[in-house]
Amino acid sequence: MSGSKGKKVLIIEDDRVFNQLVSKQLRNLGLNTTGAHSWGEARAFLGENEPALILLDIQLPDASGLEILPELAPQYPVIVLTAFGSVQSAIKAIRGGASEYLMKPVNLDELELTVTRALENAHLREECQFLRSRTQASERSFMIGSSPAILRVAEMIEAVAPADTTVLIQGESGVGKELVAQEVHRRSLRAEQNFVPLDCCTLQENLFESELFGHERGAFTGADRQKKGLIEVADGGTLFLDEIGEISPAIQAKLLRVLETGQFRRLGGTKDLGADVRIVAATNRDLKAMAAEGQFRKDLYYRLSAIVITVPPLSARLDDIPALIQHFIDNHDFSRRIQKRFSPDALTFMQGYGWPGNIRELRNVVERAIILSRDDVEIGTEHLGIDLPAPPRINPKSEAFDDIPTLEEMKERYVRHVYRRCDGHRSKMSEALDVSERNVYRLIEKYGLK
Repeated sequence: MSGSKGKKVLIIEDDRVFNQLVSKQLRNLGLNTTGAHSWGEARAFLGENEPALILLDIQLPDASGLEILPELAPQYPVIVLTAFGSVQSAIKAIRGGASEYLMKPVNLDELELTVTRALENAHLREECQFLRSRTQASERSFMIGSSPAILRVAEMIEAVAPADTTVLIQGESGVGKELVAQEVHRRSLRAEQNFVPLDCCTLQENLFESELFGHERGAFTGADRQKKGLIEVADGGTLFLDEIGEISPAIQAKLLRVLETGQFRRLGGTKDLGADVRIVAATNRDLKAMAAEGQFRKDLYYRLSAIVITVPPLSARLDDIPALIQHFIDNHDFSRRIQKRFSPDALTFMQGYGWPGNIRELRNVVERAIILSRDDVEIGTEHLGIDLPAPPRINPKSEAFDDIPTLEEMKERYVRHVYRRCDGHRSKMSEALDVSERNVYRLIEKYGLK
């Protein structure tokens, strides 16, 4: 019960003596109890507070507990109390969403056991959701590569993760900004709590606000019940706002309030709620320039950019490509049956390609090549499925020789050089050598270049 110390418990019971007895017993367990003697009193309390557990009497002077149970159960664990115990009422209570069911007069030992179990079960459900999300995140919870560019990022993460300050991650689309955010969370003091990502450019403004801050029942058409926002789900942990540059000015103002005061309101709500959450944001846009041009709030930008981590494009860390390729191969379903490998020519091409889509494009190319190569162990350039760059025009005058080769030897060396530069593609060699593809085929045969 140590993890439940101080948690709020609401006791909705019109029998004042019994209400006080239950309240006293639960306070002995370290719980913070409040008694309500009617549904009206309970509603007023719930308008200002968020209890961890509710004890609900079925017979209230102004309502039926079974009728209000479906409204409470989706938001809180509820233990139903009744002096009119029957199989039918028990079934109705459980179907209505009750966590537990107790008959009056209640045995105090049984009461303590039931309350403890209900709180622990609620905590276990939250832990299960957290562990499920953490397991998914752990599949990409480490950074691949040892290039100077990525090592600088790793050093920044190591330095800023233990601090609780806001972090802004900058970089092109597909470079792995969310991966960096996950790593910041994993190395922080909040690592045991939730990491909650939210894409800022996939939802309309009102839906985004509801997703971020939550909404109260009746806040808009279709809001038939209260919904907690992701900022509450992330309480104690890290909230990752991807593509922060896309949010509207209205949302910018509300987010600034969260950063400055740690408080927010649900959509349609009137009470302030607290948020113990670390904000990590990411963008592929120049927020500083946007702020200077009035497209993004300067005060929010200054809050977000307390710490800035710039993630390099893949073109700046080409030495990491072999390790990244191996990682994608090892984590593909095909690797259970066939351990694939890239041919030297394919690997050379992968390290020479520009990768405008960065790591996301690299992963897609590797996965496609694994599938297209079927049962072949070796993946060649023909399996990559991306356009090869045109080979550079090769100037034979630039070739240097230590000896004095014959004309035929020079021709062979030159053809071999073009063959390597063009990865053996006859059409590219034809263009470079300015001969027909048939002649290229004959040269390949002649010099044994297959």
